[in-house]
Amino acid sequence: MELLDWGYSRRYNIKAVFDRFPNSLVVFRMIRDYYFVYIVNWSEDDPIVTRPDLKQMELLLNQELGTLGEYRKRKTYIEDAGTV
Repeated sequence: MELLDWGYSRRYNIKAVFDRFPNSLVVFRMIRDYYFVYIVNWSEDDPIVTRPDLKQMELLLNQELGTLGEYRKRKTYIEDAGTV
C-alpha cells in the first residue's frame, strides 16, 4: 500500500488517500506525538478496510510526517510486535 496524497484539514486533522482505497478518505488525528486513524469515509467502490490495513495506513502516514519513532513507542505497538 502507498500513501497517494495527504493534507491538513480543520482542527489539526489530516486527510489522506491510499492507493489500495483510492475512493475512500481516511481522517487521522494526533494523540500525543503521533497520528492514528480516526475515521474512514469508506466507498463501496473500494475493498473492505481491515484492521491490518488501518495499522499499515498509520505506519505510512507517521513515516511520512516524521512521527514514526513516537508511534512505535506506544504500548499497543510494542505488544503487537511481541506477538509476531
